[in-house]
Amino acid sequence: MAPLADLYQVSMAYGHWRAGRHRAPAAAELFFRRPPFRGSFALGAGLAEGLRGLRAFRFSAADVAYLRSVLPSNVDDAFFDYLATLDASEVTVTAIPEGSVVFARVPFLQVKGPLLVVQLLETTLLCLVNYASLVATNAARFRLLAGPDVKLMEMGLRRAQGPDGALSASKYSYIGGFDCTSNILAGKLYGIPVRGTIAHSFIMSFRSLEEVQPRELPPRAGGDPVDLAALAVSWLQRVCDLLQTPPGKANQGELAAFVSYAVTFPCDFQGLLDTYCVRRSGLPNFCAVALALHQLGYQAIGVRLDSGDLAQQSKEIRRVLRDCGAHFQVPWFGTIPIAVSNDISEQSLEEFRREGSEIDMIGIGTNLVTCPLQPSLGCVYKLVEVNGSPCLKLTEDEEKMTIPGMKTIYRLYDAAGHPFMDLMALEEEPSPSAGQELGIRVLGRLGETTKVVPSTVEPLHRTYFRDGQVCEPLPSLPEVRTHAQVSLNLLSPAHRRLHEPQPYPVAVTERLHRLFLELRQGS
Repeated sequence: MAPLADLYQVSMAYGHWRAGRHRAPAAAELFFRRPPFRGSFALGAGLAEGLRGLRAFRFSAADVAYLRSVLPSNVDDAFFDYLATLDASEVTVTAIPEGSVVFARVPFLQVKGPLLVVQLLETTLLCLVNYASLVATNAARFRLLAGPDVKLMEMGLRRAQGPDGALSASKYSYIGGFDCTSNILAGKLYGIPVRGTIAHSFIMSFRSLEEVQPRELPPRAGGDPVDLAALAVSWLQRVCDLLQTPPGKANQGELAAFVSYAVTFPCDFQGLLDTYCVRRSGLPNFCAVALALHQLGYQAIGVRLDSGDLAQQSKEIRRVLRDCGAHFQVPWFGTIPIAVSNDISEQSLEEFRREGSEIDMIGIGTNLVTCPLQPSLGCVYKLVEVNGSPCLKLTEDEEKMTIPGMKTIYRLYDAAGHPFMDLMALEEEPSPSAGQELGIRVLGRLGETTKVVPSTVEPLHRTYFRDGQVCEPLPSLPEVRTHAQVSLNLLSPAHRRLHEPQPYPVAVTERLHRLFLELRQGS
């Protein structure tokens, strides 16, 4: 895992080693400066992978040999010998639990250990947390827009930035609130539910019912096999009579594809309706095959649309399904789930909500996994203490100034149970209490003191890594997913809304603010 670093970190490591500073105790924090997607929050993700990276942190003989080849020839051989001995056994990591809502400037991770190792871990941790948190946050936004009842399917494997990006997208969109993925490798590796049926190419490959083999399907309750193709043709006439559409307009290749798929998967039949005309072909053909299956004791599981006005079509399809269910006395028919796909974005979901729809499931790919509204979360990793002395990065851009010293992070809740502020205090300060009036300084308004009285105070960080081992039980992926939804639901509507949310305040204690001023004036 150690080679997942940038060259300048190894160069700095050599500088520390040459100066005899490589074992100086140091601390760094990982955080982001601005909330993504113009919202107020992010979901912290990638912690478990980061901890695995720490356990695996070491330079192999091959790694050391490669570094010899790229570093200047005057680098001391003893430095390479030292690199071969490195691990993370002296590193301690505290973090906010994975899946938690996190806010700008608040450390998601704090890393303590020897200066050389702390700096070498920078790119590893940033790489494992940045995209994970970004895509989890993007998924959470889609979940908030879709509401709790609509099923969301991640289907971005073919559009993702390579296989690693695709696997990460499947994993972290699940944490963010998606229900399933099309990615079978992600399903195998992470236990995420996998879904998928047929594409247009399957339907287009059929021309006529003569191509369907086998054609027969035994009733679910047992008995002699029945010619499903012939049964579907008889139902097609009845469906077309009800819908007042000519049977001759229903594409025979599409009907053959539906029959072939239904014979193969009679308990999992789903129809893709828009290869040809939805109203005159896809929907009548689906209803005919689904009713034929029903006659044999099976139940179709859904339909899918991949083009056109999805909201309007879903309402028209629901009406037809209900009409068929009532006319043919099949009560469940009117509730057949309707799934949609087709370059779905946040704007698409807003339109579905505005227009009203009968959509039960949404497949999202490109606009989920590539995060086009913001391609990077912009996490940074900054030193805050070396040899017991607080560090401060000074810059004319206040946003880029760091908050010095080792800190404890608290989340303050109001009487309604909503978090209203995150507070950073120096590690040695006493913990604030519920009901206690606190004098604090809000970032962005450091010139004035604000008084707040929290109803509840929650310390955010837990110690996850010590002495080279993960020391806190890590939750399963479904448990992280559930925690993420709980964390999101605790937010007040003003902070949870996706457009023009109320900014979430992050503050420092008066004592931490005084330290900040002392360091700034002394620089």
